[in-house]
Amino acid sequence: MNIINKLTIRHLKENKRRTLVTIIGVIISVAMITAVATLGVSFLNLMIREDISQNGEWHVNYKNVNAEQIEAIERDKATEKVMLSRDLGYAHLPNSKNLNKPYLFVKEYDPTAFEQFPIELSEGRLPQAENEVIISEEIENNAGVKYKVGDQLTLDIGNRVGNGGEAGLDQTNGLIKNEDGVAEELKITSTKTLTIVGTIKRPPWEYSWAPGYTIISYIDKSLVSNAEKANAIVVLKKVKGSIFESTKEFAEKQNIESIGYNTELLRYYGVTKNDNLRVTLFSLLGIIMAVIIVGSVALIYNAFAISVSERSRHLGMLASVGATKKQKRNSVFFEGVVIGAISIPIGLISGIGGIAVTFSFINSYLSGALNIDEKLQVIVTPGSILVASVVSVVTIFISTFYPAKKASKVSAIDALRQTQDIKLTGKAVKTSRFVRKLFGIEAEIGLKNLKRNKRRYQATVFSLVISIVLFLAVSFFTENIKKSLDLSQGDITSDIQVYGYGSENGLKELEPLTKVDYVTESVMVNEVLVNAMVDLDIASNEILELVKEDDSALIDGKYPYFASIYGLDKDSFREYATSIGADSEKLEQSKQNSAIIIEEIKYEDAESGKVIETKTINADIGQKLDLFAINYADTEDREFLNSVEIAALTNQAPIGIQKASLGGITIIVPQETLNKLVGSNKQTLSEMQPILFMNSSDPLGTQKVLDEMNLSNVDIFNVHERRQEQEQMVLLLSVFTYGFITLISLISIANIFNTISTSISLRKREFAMLRSVGMTPKGFNKMINYESIFYGIKSLTYGLPISGIIMYLMYLGLKQTFEYGFVVPWLSVAFSIVIIFIIVGLAMFYSISKIKKDNIIDGLKQESI
Repeated sequence: MNIINKLTIRHLKENKRRTLVTIIGVIISVAMITAVATLGVSFLNLMIREDISQNGEWHVNYKNVNAEQIEAIERDKATEKVMLSRDLGYAHLPNSKNLNKPYLFVKEYDPTAFEQFPIELSEGRLPQAENEVIISEEIENNAGVKYKVGDQLTLDIGNRVGNGGEAGLDQTNGLIKNEDGVAEELKITSTKTLTIVGTIKRPPWEYSWAPGYTIISYIDKSLVSNAEKANAIVVLKKVKGSIFESTKEFAEKQNIESIGYNTELLRYYGVTKNDNLRVTLFSLLGIIMAVIIVGSVALIYNAFAISVSERSRHLGMLASVGATKKQKRNSVFFEGVVIGAISIPIGLISGIGGIAVTFSFINSYLSGALNIDEKLQVIVTPGSILVASVVSVVTIFISTFYPAKKASKVSAIDALRQTQDIKLTGKAVKTSRFVRKLFGIEAEIGLKNLKRNKRRYQATVFSLVISIVLFLAVSFFTENIKKSLDLSQGDITSDIQVYGYGSENGLKELEPLTKVDYVTESVMVNEVLVNAMVDLDIASNEILELVKEDDSALIDGKYPYFASIYGLDKDSFREYATSIGADSEKLEQSKQNSAIIIEEIKYEDAESGKVIETKTINADIGQKLDLFAINYADTEDREFLNSVEIAALTNQAPIGIQKASLGGITIIVPQETLNKLVGSNKQTLSEMQPILFMNSSDPLGTQKVLDEMNLSNVDIFNVHERRQEQEQMVLLLSVFTYGFITLISLISIANIFNTISTSISLRKREFAMLRSVGMTPKGFNKMINYESIFYGIKSLTYGLPISGIIMYLMYLGLKQTFEYGFVVPWLSVAFSIVIIFIIVGLAMFYSISKIKKDNIIDGLKQESI
């Protein structure tokens, strides 16, 4: 070790406080980078495990393949595991007490599929032969039909076909009904005799409204032939971005006609068909990582810059005894190496440890509030550690580069006199004459002090700007990712949906159901579909673009929107109108057929793949829409129903009601107004759909009660599971991102306190001088107050515009996949403005409190070494 490096180490030891502050600054920065990397990897790992627990682990499904094609799939170098599966169809379940589930749904799995899919045995064992089967325990619990292990089932298996000709009906389609009862039948294709060898819990993939209870038999590869095909479900050795192209190419070579993908699981691996979504994800991650790195550089740079400033006399003495520019520069780089060697390992451990502690708190919340079986686990990959280490090393290098360059230029005379940081030209410290007039001599002195110590002032302002940018960027990122998730997940706002039949007594028949067990809130509606003729001057921009390309849809210069009119019962309508700030009494008493219009819609553009949020019409309150009965005969004759006046425009829909898509409009009215709008039009009256939307504290319990009521004239859909998935994603994302915001905020506060407290400690001589010429404690406090204000104003002047630019760049990244307006998060902006002044004030007074009682003589003798 050369003499310069030895002197550098000695200097670090002698200046323990400064060295410790620098090390802590680097540790915090490295811990932040490590925590973010670990948090991201762990979060994705949780989502992967949760999806696998619900839907099984698989990536590609080659549908309806024969034995030869299965052999080819197994030989494919990308394949790790192959599972065989086959949906045989439906069989009648005799004596089922649940009229909405009259079938058994028969599946077949091979041994590998039984291992890979989430099947939980309640009793017995799994099938091991073709004539063995396991059945769902819901057959006894829900349908009231009791079977025991060892019983034989002789099943006539077939496909569901609707009386209206509907084919291809599966478990996602509820039982088809009409006013006369069940409107479908089974077309029998085979008969099987199966022995029950076990019972299972209801599989997670079986929807509550599915018409068949799942039973699973056994399929062997030897049983698959050219006639009897099966689905080959594949787990890949490695999930790559090229999966869609490679599997499609493979399928074409093997003459496989249909392929399916586990899109949710693949998305968590970062693989998606939507290139726009991939661009969006990488754009946002790039911006966020850039913001983090800049924040880290700022934190470490300030530590090294202040360290070099303190070491200026030390460097000058080295120069006076012959140290070269290179040696002085390398002295700072060596200091960075020493600090990094100590800080990076501690930072890595601290980041991982901090995430582990955070997860221990979050996990109890996940299981309690989100009903998620899986726990957050700290996932540390070599890649994440390498990335964190490399980013930290690069960050330290960038942070030391300018201070090292500055150190190499320190001359012996300037360093010994300590004049290089202070430029006392009149122009440099000139202040506006209005400052003294408006705020007094203390404010002017405070401003001159900041200008005189320009580099420290700039370092502090830079720290504040970085803090503002970090907070606002992450806040904007959080809110917009949640909004994007909401756009992509849909807008289900009810747990249970009950559809009735008939127009006159439909709602009366549904009314008793609002009082069943566990129901917390409900709304009854009658839905009618009509055409609303909309003038082009109030049509949406998207409709205008469509009309420019093809105006054949126009009728008398107007565009026929598909309008869903929902007539709410009186109490529900009043509650809804009040919630959006509308006058319900005025709406009910109006003679103009007043209505509330849901003006916000969202839809996925077929060409771009974007999820777009926009306005359905650009109308004003008071304008009218003409309503016509839908003309299914596609003739020019259209029966006019009535006109409706727009009394209120809102983006909030009542419970359960989903917003329209492009070319549609949602109209909310009281039931009495709906009756007036429809009038005596027989076609529209016959199509009126009574619906009950309910939220429940125990949706499965409510479902059970409804099933026990044996309602033959309603369709029941329990959409709680899908809604819960949506809420889980939003809440998990909230936990993740708000945890991130908290981390960023703490780092920023530490950065500001570090910079300001160091700056104040270096100004002991200056403060002692002011006190020696007669500045009172009151005047001193006033000066510090104004300095805090100047810091805040200056940082906000730069921080808010830079934050705005970064937020807009994020918006452009999101715009690749989601189309909605750019909205400034004013609440976050206001919060950041208030918090900046609070933090600066606290940091200033904390620092001042430590030097207030210093002796004036000692302060004047103080040197910045």
